[in-house]
Amino acid sequence: QVQLVESGGGLVQPGGSLTLSCAASGSIARIYAMGWYRQAPGKQRELVASISVEGRTNYGDSVKGRFTISRGNAKSTVHLQMNSLKPEDTADYYCAAWGSAGTGWGQGTQVTVSS
Repeated sequence: QVQLVESGGGLVQPGGSLTLSCAASGSIARIYAMGWYRQAPGKQRELVASISVEGRTNYGDSVKGRFTISRGNAKSTVHLQMNSLKPEDTADYYCAAWGSAGTGWGQGTQVTVSS
């Protein structure tokens, strides 16, 4: 099994930036991709961004050009740099890891974009 711990959420003004981080532990050798989902109140969970072990990235349409996903020096960490944040980016953000043992989820970190 994979355990995921997120950090970096908080309150930011519109137009501001935040960086989320996720650290995986456990069966990390079996991970072939990591990423972020988000869920706003009353809405379905949606993919924000993902990155494979080969470095291939994928972004949700609503964040393209504003968010950047990257892997840390330790391959078991992933970061999400969020720029030009908008009120509609307000949501709980969840780290995910896909691997041969299935999909692991973090507990979530809250991001609030408000003036």
